[in-house]
Amino acid sequence: MPGSCCAGAADLTEKGAMLAAAQAGRFAELPIFDRAAECMPREQLRALQLEKLQRQVAYTYRNVPHYRAAMDELGVSPEDIRTLDDVRRLPFTDKTALRDTYPYGLFAVGLEDIIELHASSGTTGKPIVVGYTRDDMDVWSDCIARLVQMAGVVPGDIAQMAFGYGMFTGGFGLHYGLQKLGCAMIPAGSGNTERHISMIGDYGTTVLIATPSYAMHICEVGERMGFDWERSTLRVGLFGGEPCPPALKAEIESRMHIVCTDNYGLTEVMGPGVSGECLASRDQQHIAEDHFLWEVVDPETGEPVAEGEVGELVLTPLDKQGIPVLRYRTHDLTRVTCEPCACGRTHARMDKVRVRSDDMLIIRGTNVFPSQIEDVLAGIDEVTPHYHIIVETVGGMDALTVETEVRPDKMTDSFEQMDAMRRRIAEKLKGALLVGVNVRLVEPGGIERTMGKAKHIDDMRAR
Repeated sequence: MPGSCCAGAADLTEKGAMLAAAQAGRFAELPIFDRAAECMPREQLRALQLEKLQRQVAYTYRNVPHYRAAMDELGVSPEDIRTLDDVRRLPFTDKTALRDTYPYGLFAVGLEDIIELHASSGTTGKPIVVGYTRDDMDVWSDCIARLVQMAGVVPGDIAQMAFGYGMFTGGFGLHYGLQKLGCAMIPAGSGNTERHISMIGDYGTTVLIATPSYAMHICEVGERMGFDWERSTLRVGLFGGEPCPPALKAEIESRMHIVCTDNYGLTEVMGPGVSGECLASRDQQHIAEDHFLWEVVDPETGEPVAEGEVGELVLTPLDKQGIPVLRYRTHDLTRVTCEPCACGRTHARMDKVRVRSDDMLIIRGTNVFPSQIEDVLAGIDEVTPHYHIIVETVGGMDALTVETEVRPDKMTDSFEQMDAMRRRIAEKLKGALLVGVNVRLVEPGGIERTMGKAKHIDDMRAR
């Protein structure tokens, strides 16, 4: 299949010049969606956060019986919030509260003021339902417009949606924000990969929105079809819905000839748009601090950790009307820095989330995180970034198996060579994880590709 009917990515258009400026470190030349908010002096930003926090706590206490009861039990009133540190006097919130009050128990307004509902899948229990007022939708689309411009998207781009449209917040959230920036949307939705590739070529798509695992699948299918990614109009990948390991990101960028960026968000606090990656700091994401108050706490004690130390991210939305949430425990582990960024934005940056406190596997008494396995496999030339973890009970003991996909040019019919590769990978994993690992080599394409979130772990012990 030919590349594209439109001008190739190699043409030095205004958009190409913008990316060239980023690659050369000339970040002052790059556009910023809302310079007044995103470049606000930190002292002024903190004052704005306190004003909004006080107003939000009073609003929540007045309109949500669940929070009023929880605050009364702690002996805390809205008037007690005099500084930003006083947020620690408020109760934490987790998924349990949203499930226990299903569907509308945490709503602060009547349904007549809600213009859109979204929900989680509910695969682990009752779904989490969230509602948006018109003002909530304005904030949401504003946050998305900011993060996509951080990633190099500009007005006039043609954005192709490969997220599903439904109760999931990702599809509609990115759709609204990209339109607010001034982009044309192709609402292709998930599935029918060959059709996605044809649309990129036929419509001159410049931006792809997808999970990183599905973007990799689109890349591979396109290569088999003979699609010339280097000459395509596609320029930016906006990834979300699942972590994007550095090795997978680098491979997609290399093979699709695009710039890939991650964004972060949760249904419970808004959806995508809480933070986004700028082109000056590719390993971190700016938090929309004028809309979200962040904390980083010890996941065991709930006490704050020092700035720059790793802990659990806790978020308090500062403008939410439909379903206000106080101190939501994300279970995502990260660290946050307030150091200046070369892009000019003053909002704090969080490390990209690769580890969740509840993702940890305990194997024979040893803590194992999937990100550790990703990092080991990323350093092995013979395998792709695709992997699958299986945990079983064998003979009364935990058994950990890692399936990893061999690159096509590394496959061989020699059993001895393949077994030597398998044993070498197993030794590297054991050295990093401090537990024995069974390694199973899988043929190219043998690890399942998904349109949604990739499922990396099968813990058979719980079945």
